[in-house]
Amino acid sequence: MAFTALDVKKLREMTNVGMMDCKAALAATDGDMDKAVDWLREKGLAKAAKKADRIAAEGVAYATVVDGVGVVIEVNSETDFAAKTDSFLDLVKNLAIVVAQQNPADVEALKACTYPNSNLTVTEIMQEKVMSIGENMQIRRFDRFATGTSVAYVHMGGTHGVLVNLAVEGDIDATEIGKNVAMQIAAMNAKYWDKSLVPQAEVDKEMSVQLALMENDPKMASKPAQVKEKIAAGKINAFYKDICLLQQDFVRSDLFQGDVAGYIADAGKKLGGKVSFVNAIHYVKGEGIEKKEENFAAEVAAQIAGAK
Repeated sequence: MAFTALDVKKLREMTNVGMMDCKAALAATDGDMDKAVDWLREKGLAKAAKKADRIAAEGVAYATVVDGVGVVIEVNSETDFAAKTDSFLDLVKNLAIVVAQQNPADVEALKACTYPNSNLTVTEIMQEKVMSIGENMQIRRFDRFATGTSVAYVHMGGTHGVLVNLAVEGDIDATEIGKNVAMQIAAMNAKYWDKSLVPQAEVDKEMSVQLALMENDPKMASKPAQVKEKIAAGKINAFYKDICLLQQDFVRSDLFQGDVAGYIADAGKKLGGKVSFVNAIHYVKGEGIEKKEENFAAEVAAQIAGAK
């Protein structure tokens, strides 16, 4: 498989490794991006790959709790300017109310729901908003928790919408616990909520990377295979701490020193009850949406050429 300079650039953005090493990795793996990342990790040149292919789009990722029902929703617009208008934000908040109260099955069903305080459907209201704001708008996705205790958190005006669902025992208010966990999710972006959810194939792959690292380390290469396997197995806990929410170090060390699971249990106990994590949803605005990249210099040049 051939590769281009853009592939080298993308690999560099994903791994923070130098251009020449990225080129060597792609050459060694016949242009396979995933294998190139592993090749760099096995050489000790890269840690974990970033999701560089998640290109931001405009709009809002919003989370809220309506009458005990937790809702997270993403609505996209063409420009950030439109997304910050009161009209757009009111639309998003009302759509969240519709999701909470009318429980549509999917986006198409949501569009057919009655909009709050009107006789119009969501589709009809959105058509009016498009005309008044002057931009295309789309409801991308939504989700909800109808049971348990939900806590919502919106980061940076809508770049992240996080909904945390907790099981709470005792007459206590777990809002602060949920908010702190939601902030952890927004900041650390865990791939899995708990180590029990990590597929065995992914654990096996990490084991192979750790073993390859030792094979490429002159100080470790001569050690017996059993020793290297034991050391690699010990590295898996660090692997879990990196990608699993409940095993991550709690970022608010001023409140608790330990992992997130420990913080939740400790905070619930201090309130006189018991709190445990059930589930969460994390929306990142524009995550995975490909946005057209404009070449401003080329656009100006074309306009000048067309004017001649």
